[in-house]
Amino acid sequence: MAIRGVLFDFSGTLLRVEPAADWLRAVLDGAGVTLPEGEPARLAAALEEAGALPGGASPRSVPTALRELWRERDRSAERHRAAYTALARRVPLPRPELYDALYDRHMLPEAWRPYPDTAEVLDALRERGVPVAVVSNIGWDLRPVFRAHGLDRRVDAYVLSCEHGVQKPEPEIFELACRTLGVAPGETLMVGDDRRADGGAAALGCAVHLVDHLPCDRRPDGLRPVLEVVDRPD
Repeated sequence: MAIRGVLFDFSGTLLRVEPAADWLRAVLDGAGVTLPEGEPARLAAALEEAGALPGGASPRSVPTALRELWRERDRSAERHRAAYTALARRVPLPRPELYDALYDRHMLPEAWRPYPDTAEVLDALRERGVPVAVVSNIGWDLRPVFRAHGLDRRVDAYVLSCEHGVQKPEPEIFELACRTLGVAPGETLMVGDDRRADGGAAALGCAVHLVDHLPCDRRPDGLRPVLEVVDRPD
């Protein structure tokens, strides 16, 4: 069966969050905090290891007291913020308000960069009449990020875990996305970077294409093979 609709993950698939060092630096500068030479780099590395940057590296370990919250973090905005700020608090910072400031920073459009081939691939799908939905495990509204980067006109629908109380790999979120686009799961391709979460679409009958979650400059054309999958005959 031909592919008639495509679902894309957000983070690590269409866009990539800024490096942890840039994330922390922006917050420190905004708060007027000056640290000794080498300290920002040390703190950024510690925050990255803790998994405190949403869209960044996964935590090396999650404390027992946070494991349930971490598993359920994408079901609501409140859980998402609570989970990530709790991980960040494992790293001592000079001011307590910096933890929420770090979380707020990652939601800004300037904290995200599209992969080099994102617009090209989305445009090609639109030219072929293939509708696109963004399906994301997330705790906030990412639509402003897409608008700021000129990508919103290339996306037909957004299905966000925090808005529906379901998260990948649960089949309900993929079913909702397919229904929103008006395509059958067997005619739909799910594109993402997480074998477990995005691969869950296969249980519904969707085809799945995985990309590498890499920095933008190390993945210049990772999305282009999607066009070959869409064109591939049965």
